[in-house]
Amino acid sequence: MITTYLQLFWEFFKTGLFAVGGGMATLPFLQAIGESTGWYTYTDLMNMLAVSESTPGPIGINMATYVGFTAAGIPGAIIATLGEVTPSIIVILIVAAVLHSFRNNKYVDRAFYGLRPASTGLIGAACVSVILEVLTSVRLIAQQGGFVKAPALDGGSLFNVPGLLLAAALIVLTNFAPKKVTGLHPIVFIGLSAVVGVAFGFAGA
Repeated sequence: MITTYLQLFWEFFKTGLFAVGGGMATLPFLQAIGESTGWYTYTDLMNMLAVSESTPGPIGINMATYVGFTAAGIPGAIIATLGEVTPSIIVILIVAAVLHSFRNNKYVDRAFYGLRPASTGLIGAACVSVILEVLTSVRLIAQQGGFVKAPALDGGSLFNVPGLLLAAALIVLTNFAPKKVTGLHPIVFIGLSAVVGVAFGFAGA
């Protein structure tokens, strides 16, 4: 169990250090963690993402806590969360100490400029993964001995019809419905989506 705790801390330390761009940018890292450790499947990860998006707090922290709990219970949740936030604390302390000296440094400006496309790419990859998982039956599968993942059809149908219908309904309700509907709090739409998901689950069973 100690090994699991150390691995949780190390994996989320790396995630917190390199996932530039916010919570959604952690998703490719979390997918890689699941594939390498077997702690959870990609479907489990999508469920974790839905819960983390629906609960208060930063999504990256919520995901770390959820994954840690899944892998090793409450101690795992605490350790994974500490691993996720430790790099940020260290970087913030360093930046606070040297900010005045490097505020107008051209190399620092260029470094941040170079980080922007990396952040965009990580978030874009996360969005593509979520869309493929939720709205289609296409899965990105890592090729043996390579870094590039190839799409593969998981099942007979290309599209996930219930997911598409729910996404279309949410788009209509949040953008084109009467003001009294679009003005509702987001938690209402989250709750309705959960109810629809349960209903579809029972219907499919």
